[in-house]
Amino acid sequence: MRFAICLLILTISSTLFAQNKSNSTTEGPYNQLIIRGATLINGNGAPPISPVDITVENDKITGISVVGYPGVPINNSKRPQLKVGGQEIDATGMYVLPGFIDMHGHIGGVSQGADWEYVFKLWLAHGVTTVREPSGRGVEYAVNLKKRSAKNEIIAPRILAYTGFGQGSKKPITSEEQAREWVRQNAKNGADGIKFFGAEPHVMTAALDENKKLGLRSACHHAQMSVARWNALHSARAGLTTLEHWYGLPEALFEDRTVQNYPLDYNYQNEQHRFGEAGRLWKQAAKPYSDHWNSVMNEMIDLDFTMVPTFNIYEASRDLHRARRAEWHEDYTLPSLWRFYQPSKISHGSYWHFWGTEEEVAWKENFKLWMIFVNEYKNRGGRVATGSDSGFIFQLYGFAYIREMEMLREAGFHPLEIIRSATLNGAEALGIDNETGSIEIGKSADFVIVEENPLKNFKVLYGTGAIKLTEDNKVTRVGGVKYTIRQGVIYDAKKLLLEVKQMVDKAKKEEMFKISQPGK
Repeated sequence: MRFAICLLILTISSTLFAQNKSNSTTEGPYNQLIIRGATLINGNGAPPISPVDITVENDKITGISVVGYPGVPINNSKRPQLKVGGQEIDATGMYVLPGFIDMHGHIGGVSQGADWEYVFKLWLAHGVTTVREPSGRGVEYAVNLKKRSAKNEIIAPRILAYTGFGQGSKKPITSEEQAREWVRQNAKNGADGIKFFGAEPHVMTAALDENKKLGLRSACHHAQMSVARWNALHSARAGLTTLEHWYGLPEALFEDRTVQNYPLDYNYQNEQHRFGEAGRLWKQAAKPYSDHWNSVMNEMIDLDFTMVPTFNIYEASRDLHRARRAEWHEDYTLPSLWRFYQPSKISHGSYWHFWGTEEEVAWKENFKLWMIFVNEYKNRGGRVATGSDSGFIFQLYGFAYIREMEMLREAGFHPLEIIRSATLNGAEALGIDNETGSIEIGKSADFVIVEENPLKNFKVLYGTGAIKLTEDNKVTRVGGVKYTIRQGVIYDAKKLLLEVKQMVDKAKKEEMFKISQPGK
């Protein structure tokens, strides 16, 4: 009798779960969740293995069981047992990966008209369960969202908040003591780290030293206004933990100059000058595999310095038509964001004043040299992590993160190295690899579940899926993340995308807006 009652409760619970999944975007966390029959790609570089059952209790992984062999019926007696009140996901034929970590994710922006709800849903819909925000609307704003996410009050990934150096200060930071005091206050404010753009060498040295003493992490976009005296190698030596983009790296590789070859009419406030000349910078650096090139790379690796290249955010520089015609813009890009992308003399990254063939050819060569460095850095044991920097230059949240994976593949990474870059490497760089970054017992239940094999084709991770021709000659769409699980909470990725589309449709209707190409 007692067994029958328990069975009835279990049946009702499972039925309710199925009903809720059809009506709700999120479920859980549950006292027990078992993901059954999946192919596991665990994020540490190991090859896939299946079939595997993964057991989660509340928000922690408690079991990983290999339950059989391909093509052989599973012996159910060897599988973990479902407890009363527990839930199951039948992932037979599906792939389970660790939740992705976006190492450079701005939480929207006022100029873009993109608020956190829109951004978070796009990230989660693409498997991103952890985001490091490298400065934005202020530490208070980011830390508040971080706390709400941790309490599951909002639909959001795990957030790590890095404050822009000097942000909130009443006056410019010009002394070492001012730098140290700002760093101490930033830590008290709840920030996880600092995002630098450059500063006077003595100020940078003091700030990085104090930050390191407090056990916090750091990132730097080495802006051209400071890079002549303080490049990426100086930062690495001073204790910076991650390099954003690539600025400051070619400068560290200079052999026959100390500043880039600026045209004499160059103006940093002119976005076309800024981005156009950036595309000619890598050719001014030491040649690949030369003595100086090798020396800089090896020293950075010895310093445990992490690269976050964000290749995708510059892709429009080598192929503007491709970037602005990406198919997801029609359904998922807000009118305000589309306007922000357009040619402008005042919007950062809108450098299409007269972008042409010469600029794109230069950028293609720039990418080639940059990718050689990043791939070899990885080959020699250096850490490369994945970041998107979405919200600029036609790159959309979530979608751009998957594009970054594709570009790492172009750079020469094996697909398994890309998954490690997107998961465990990011967790290590953030100092949270004991919590997330791979699928291991004791770690947080952060997963991406997809019905197609992403190692064979990363396009199956896009919300728009991948085009596939069937045996009977029909064009279909396959893929798109099915479920994203963050700390045991299950998100229906496709429903999140639908909700984003509804936001965009509503905004378009209210504004009577239709996407059009520049100049038309």
